Amino acid sequence: MTKFERLTHNRIQRGFSLIEVLVALVILVIGLIGIFNLHIVAKRGSFESFQQTQASYYANDIINRMKLNRTQLDSYAGEYTGAPSSVAKVCENTTLCNPTELKLWDIFEWQSSLTGESETVGTQNVGGLDSPTACIEVNNRDVLVVITWRGIRETNIDTSAVADAADTCGADTKNRRIFSLKTVII
Repeated sequence: MTKFERLTHNRIQRGFSLIEVLVALVILVIGLIGIFNLHIVAKRGSFESFQQTQASYYANDIINRMKLNRTQLDSYAGEYTGAPSSVAKVCENTTLCNPTELKLWDIFEWQSSLTGESETVGTQNVGGLDSPTACIEVNNRDVLVVITWRGIRETNIDTSAVADAADTCGADTKNRRIFSLKTVII
């Protein structure tokens, strides 16, 4: 092999190593993009799961408040959306309230939590659900609490098998999620 052939042969090998590095870099970048996408999907799923847990908490919260004020059970029924209206009397600590005042305070406190007004950073609500609507139906002692909110992704919810407030509660909410809890208060 002549000196010229050896020099040419070495240059080809050096260029080939550069191509290997570039191919490895492309494979690494594709892998990193996949990892970042997986992270984004996990964060979305985690947020959706957190919202579902919050809805469950809020439904149980209002049911427990209703159990403590059974005489006003029928007056808890209704649809609740947006900011709560203020109440005339604050029923906290040692303040004595009649059942009607307690019901108004319960709804105010619950709706404040539901919409996130009880947790703020500056003037921004940071707690609660995203665009919530809550519906409460009371039929004698049977209570149905339906909470809807806006999720991240669009869904096709089939409510044809449901013949109660879950069908209509928050129906105009885009990307609607539903949590429904039915119980009997004795």
